[in-house]
Amino acid sequence: MSMTVLVFLVSGLALLVAGADLLVRGASRLALRFGISPLVVGLTVVAFGTSAPELAVSVQAGLAGQSDIAVGNIIGSNIFNVLVVLGLSALITPLVVQQQLVRFDVPLVIGVSLLFWIMALDGRIGLFDGLLLSAGIVAYTVFAIRQGRREYPAVQNDYAREFGGGQGAWLDRLPAQIALIVAGLALLVLGATWLVDSAVVIARALGVSEVVIGLTIIAAGTSLPELATSVVAALRGERDIAVGNVIGSSLFNLLAIAGIAALVTPGGLEVAAALIRFDLPVMIAVAIACLPIFANGHRIARWEGALFFGYYLAYVSYLILAATAHAALPAFGGIMLGFVLPLTVVTLLVLWARQRTDVDKA
Repeated sequence: MSMTVLVFLVSGLALLVAGADLLVRGASRLALRFGISPLVVGLTVVAFGTSAPELAVSVQAGLAGQSDIAVGNIIGSNIFNVLVVLGLSALITPLVVQQQLVRFDVPLVIGVSLLFWIMALDGRIGLFDGLLLSAGIVAYTVFAIRQGRREYPAVQNDYAREFGGGQGAWLDRLPAQIALIVAGLALLVLGATWLVDSAVVIARALGVSEVVIGLTIIAAGTSLPELATSVVAALRGERDIAVGNVIGSSLFNLLAIAGIAALVTPGGLEVAAALIRFDLPVMIAVAIACLPIFANGHRIARWEGALFFGYYLAYVSYLILAATAHAALPAFGGIMLGFVLPLTVVTLLVLWARQRTDVDKA
């Protein structure tokens, strides 16, 4: 493995981040130009735009016959979004959770995650699965647009401040908006090609499977736009944006990215048995864990953010131990399954029950 490969890997990540930023800026202003509300822009255009690197990488990997990277990237990105992006954002400042997320969007993420797992049980996300998933993102976008008509003015102002203003008069011009979108897409395609090709070389040189590379390096790299967007929003006090970006991106990953990648990949996306046995259930568990935490006072506290981030470290540690067949793997797995996970579940259930009791008394 030469230094050139590492240079292409880092350069690919940089191009993905830069391309996503240009795409989000141009698409957001273009959407606002045609009267789409700021809330809808934030939950769809911005969230989907920050997921554009995942789309570029998964489609590129699928076309190159590297389904392990394509599917691993989707699953790993969703795990990274919740555990790392929300975790670090909540560590910066407690995050506000809108009731709509608890009542609709998070249950939808859970349901789609379960559906994706069921589709993958036969070892393949086929053409029909891709059509169904793609139709799902269209339906969600239509629903979001309709919901946006009833959004609160305060939320409108939050999204307008973050994505709708302060960019300069030049960005108000239609040619500039189109130019940003085109440039962003070009950088995404080039960055995805460099990232996938270099990651495959690294995986083969280190003897690590493409599944693990997709779940970790590529998933984390392509999720950098989500991380940057949510952390900056948290630092600016726009905490609902930080949460909405993650939920919207997670839905886009499962519906649009998996759907489009399955449609363009000859024969559909193959799903490795290891992903079906372990990583997909982890993704579902992470989505389910959001519900009691989000419902607990409609906020994510700092300690809950630390819990999320700690679990991501544990997840990556397990992947590394499993990939290297380390002797500590059985003990590590036993501690997680026998003590840490049950304790967390009990804690979350107690918090949820206490919250419900407080609501009933009120």
